[in-house]
Amino acid sequence: MKRKLIAGNWKMNGSLAANQALLQAITVGLGAPAACQVAVCVPAAYLAQIQLLLKDSAIDLGAQDVSTHQAGAFTGETSSAMLKEFGVRYCLVGHSERRQYHAETDAVVAFKAQRALADGITPIVCVGETLAEREAGRTEEVVKRQLAAVIHTNGHCISEIVVAYEPVWAIGTGKTASAEQAQAVHAVLRAQLKAATEHSDRIHILYGGSMNAANAAQLLAQPDIDGGLVGGASLKAADFLSIIAAAL
Repeated sequence: MKRKLIAGNWKMNGSLAANQALLQAITVGLGAPAACQVAVCVPAAYLAQIQLLLKDSAIDLGAQDVSTHQAGAFTGETSSAMLKEFGVRYCLVGHSERRQYHAETDAVVAFKAQRALADGITPIVCVGETLAEREAGRTEEVVKRQLAAVIHTNGHCISEIVVAYEPVWAIGTGKTASAEQAQAVHAVLRAQLKAATEHSDRIHILYGGSMNAANAAQLLAQPDIDGGLVGGASLKAADFLSIIAAAL
């Protein structure tokens, strides 16, 4: 049985001083090696600092994005090879904010996952529907289409990814899918992965829609929810530690 995975997404937050204080508090709070896997996905500007702060800890380092390009005249981009040099273990791809604000298509997300995998980095592939899509009854159609693009592009490597279901209507809004709603979508994704690879049991499917200290236990108790992609609550040590405790 695989251990649950709790990954924090700091988004565009942090400072040198705040990062150090936050990680010190989390590390002290974790104590002995956690019974679940823990990661923090941080802004690219802080990768060097966080790599040093996480040295000898049980917390893995994650990035928030990766380029589709390997090298060259692509100002502002960061390649998977560069991320690898900083000891990055995970990388978010296709987060709803990237899809919305940077017009990332399913094809671009699939290619980014491929780039990460090529350098031994585990992509956390984000999928999810908007409120309009949910109200139109298109949730299953949307998430299956988004995941299918990644499966098609990455073939047998698909068993090496992590999937995060993040209902767009529940991100940063204070709204959360009920445990039953989340489980229903996770079950759809699980079936899709099972059809794609005989090693689907290796794949974590995380819930990423405003998971917090109050709702984590109920969400993590669902049979197909293997952890959480945590936004705002990952910036507060006490809240993040509570979520980790709920995953044990």
